[in-house]
Amino acid sequence: MDKLNGNCECKKISFEITQKIKYFSHCHCSQCRRCHGSAFGSFIEVDKSSFRYSSGMKNIKSYSSSELCRRVFCDTCGSNIMFLDETKSDKYYVSVGVINGDPELPKAHHVFVGSKAPWYEIGDNLKQHVTYPSSFKNE
Repeated sequence: MDKLNGNCECKKISFEITQKIKYFSHCHCSQCRRCHGSAFGSFIEVDKSSFRYSSGMKNIKSYSSSELCRRVFCDTCGSNIMFLDETKSDKYYVSVGVINGDPELPKAHHVFVGSKAPWYEIGDNLKQHVTYPSSFKNE
């Protein structure tokens, strides 16, 4: 079984993931851009049952950024840990930037490119979706 570890910038929150990652995306929506302070946010989909906090539970804060999305972050350093999609209660969408090391990831794709930053040009050949894909198959 694959095992990934991660933590926030101040290292108060740490976690482990015990599964092979099958979904990896770069989200260009305005919320992800603001939350990450960049052109997009990168996320992996994780089964809730495969995710465990190792430390820092008291430092976890969250808020609803939309009707269906809840953002989770560190209350000390502000690191974006994940977002929760209310339509997929058995999944977490963990920010790739808080994962340690060089994890083995599937080929990524771009979502919500219809609202990407006008000053950013996507320069790779990864699949692009105007909004969120109705289904995604790793290619």
